[in-house]
Amino acid sequence: MPRRLMFVQLKTGYNTDRGPSWIGWVDFSKTWSTGYFHGRTLRRAGSMSDANFYDVQTDEEFWVSGPKRDRTDTRYGPSAPEIDPEAAEAYRAFLEGAPLPGRENG
Repeated sequence: MPRRLMFVQLKTGYNTDRGPSWIGWVDFSKTWSTGYFHGRTLRRAGSMSDANFYDVQTDEEFWVSGPKRDRTDTRYGPSAPEIDPEAAEAYRAFLEGAPLPGRENG
């Protein structure tokens, strides 16, 4: 199962880009259509306006994307994501210029 360091933000129940967010490991299915994060099963959906994944159990919407080095992960507001402890070292290395794990060749 592919594993990627990702920015994940909860969209449901919050004004645009004001929901809680995290930098952490997301495990993806072979087809990349399903992600597993914090015990949730997130399914990709292209028809949502502010989200690209939804929780299959709760229908909560999430934005999942690769983190940005300049830390501007949200579109309209300041971002202060919680950094998962097991992702902290890889995220720190990425901020210092290393490629994202799993994306060393592009």
